[in-house]
Amino acid sequence: MENNHSQPYQHLRQKIRDDQCVVLDGGIATELQRVGLKDHRISDSGMWGTWALFHAPRAVLQVHRRFVDAQCDIISTNTWAILGSPPHEARTGHQEAGPTHWMDAARLAIQLARQAIADAGRTDRCAVAFSINGDINQPEHQDTLRLLARVFDRDRPDFILMETLSLIRDNLTFPAIELMLQTGLPVWLSFRRCRHGVCGVHGQHWGGPEGDLFGRAAQRFDDMGVGALLINCLPVGHVPGMLPWLRDFTDMPLGVYPNLGRYLDPGWKFDDDTTPNNFADLALQWRAQGAQIIGGCCGVTPEHIAAAGEKLADTKSARPQAALDTPEPGHQPYKITARPLPTTASWADEQDRDLYPLTFPNLHVEHGVFEPTEGSFLLWKHLFRTGVGQGRRCLDVGCGCGILSIQLALNGAEHVHAIDIEREAVANTMANAYRNGVEKQIDGAAEDLYTFMPGRRYDLIVASLYQMPVDPHGEIAGHRPVDYWGRNLVDYLIGQLPELLADNGVAYLMQLSIISQVRTQQLLEEVGFQAECVDFDTFKFSPVFMSNLEQIRRVEQLSDAYHLTFGQQDVMVSYLLKLTRKNA
Repeated sequence: MENNHSQPYQHLRQKIRDDQCVVLDGGIATELQRVGLKDHRISDSGMWGTWALFHAPRAVLQVHRRFVDAQCDIISTNTWAILGSPPHEARTGHQEAGPTHWMDAARLAIQLARQAIADAGRTDRCAVAFSINGDINQPEHQDTLRLLARVFDRDRPDFILMETLSLIRDNLTFPAIELMLQTGLPVWLSFRRCRHGVCGVHGQHWGGPEGDLFGRAAQRFDDMGVGALLINCLPVGHVPGMLPWLRDFTDMPLGVYPNLGRYLDPGWKFDDDTTPNNFADLALQWRAQGAQIIGGCCGVTPEHIAAAGEKLADTKSARPQAALDTPEPGHQPYKITARPLPTTASWADEQDRDLYPLTFPNLHVEHGVFEPTEGSFLLWKHLFRTGVGQGRRCLDVGCGCGILSIQLALNGAEHVHAIDIEREAVANTMANAYRNGVEKQIDGAAEDLYTFMPGRRYDLIVASLYQMPVDPHGEIAGHRPVDYWGRNLVDYLIGQLPELLADNGVAYLMQLSIISQVRTQQLLEEVGFQAECVDFDTFKFSPVFMSNLEQIRRVEQLSDAYHLTFGQQDVMVSYLLKLTRKNA
């Protein structure tokens, strides 16, 4: 059957047989941003880099040429988001001089990659991979794949690369792979997975425990006739250990092409610290773990690929035994005993302030802004009772209507920076700051925590973050997955504390009992922090928690997470944690 494959693809196979490393290209969409393509916005809602096929095909050609000049063995087409093109066309239409239909854009993408290779005189030695976001989560995508097969009748790539897959859905994933295999073209698969399972573009683990499910799937892929199995679009720190583990399940060629930098939505923040030489050293490590195919995904430039290719020349891959994997703390069942409720407050506090009626900030919650939860009120109570924040520079993460920012300002904070992913929430916070006469002490910005890059460190951080376990086996789109364990935001904030918090600073974090204490403690120890529980409270499940009760129970079975039940009423505990450096 291999005799029916193209000459460039046979060249790849021969390199693998000779144990020579096959070099894949880097991130096309991010490279289009880096070269300054006008109006190009990298976003899941904007067709990612595939947008440029309709608007600026010559820029795509130039990027391909730069990767060809970096001596890649494979050039991938700029079609990662092509399956999203039909609904995008229906919404927006196309009035540019470029292709006006997604199938024409797919053909053009293949032609541009071919032209770049031909211009460099490498027609027989550089293959064209047709890139598809392989995370098929809708039956409609299978219909698009059937039409895509008709594109290949006239314009054939050398093989198909189904990329950035996550969950394996028996009724969608395997049929989609079969559809692509039926084209007669070789098919390679690449998953965004690390040794601990499915992970997100920022490295967050969200898919839940699977045991050896993915390894067994790899065997099935091999039996189906898939040509290679890779991992991609994850941080470089999540690569180690994955390939040796996969090698226990399959003899297919294995590869890796991770990201450098961070997704901003829209846009990409490039990693200026990882030089081409640094990336090449990382590539040598992946080669030593058994990688036969190495390249880059988002944020990886032609310079990185060229340096890696040079160092990988004449190297041999290793096939070490998969390292024994110790389950992450928090993944083992652990029974928690219910704790007593806090005592009732007196009518006056320690500072002899009247508590009836309670002196509460003047807050209006605008339509669409997240209302304060019981966890937010718990944190507010601590700020009110202790007066912390006086003379401090503070950060409020997920400010909502501004309940915590305003109390910090009323406590005498020097400055409070309030951030929230929703612009409406930031505007609501600032309006409430004016209502309480503290507008000079507070400023706000619409920021995604995952992409927040502060210009300074803070003395005090407060955060009452969304924590909701969600079953990932629903519809998933783009780079922002659901949250199996319900703790992605909490985990990410903990990881950022060394950069965000001043040396003697303090962070106050609200955590619900439906996520693991053991996992939180492990993450704090990894970054050199310690936790003290300064308060807790209970509150009943709201309708949104009840709608996810099955997943909450699943997380509780797999970890030390818990909640209480009184008759027909489900109740959780919210804990207020004071986080400080161990050596502070």
